[in-house]
Amino acid sequence: MVVIFLFVDGGEESSAGGALPKAKTSSLLRVVVFSSTYCPFCRRVKQLLMKLGATFKAIELDEESDGSDIYLALMKWTGQSTIPNVFISGKHVGGHNFVMSRHREGKLVPLLVEAGAVAAPAAA
Repeated sequence: MVVIFLFVDGGEESSAGGALPKAKTSSLLRVVVFSSTYCPFCRRVKQLLMKLGATFKAIELDEESDGSDIYLALMKWTGQSTIPNVFISGKHVGGHNFVMSRHREGKLVPLLVEAGAVAAPAAA
């Protein structure tokens, strides 16, 4: 799936150059985890999504040439200063604690189904 959008923020210049538009474009995918390869909290979220069979895109900020800029743009845009930074259906939902608490409450799979990231469970 390729998504290309141009974002214009009312003339507001991003100190991170093209990082904010890149972050916003990426966040429009069904499920996106802005992550790093060394972060244990990121690893747990990605492992849970894999266990649930979810289709998601992990953007490893430590492997992106502009990863620091994307991180700063995400922090400014979402107000969240930690990773993982998770988006479902183009909406910022939070990080590790959000994902894990919704899973424990039985609310994560319905969010993923609604986003089209996992198939709906078969009716009993």
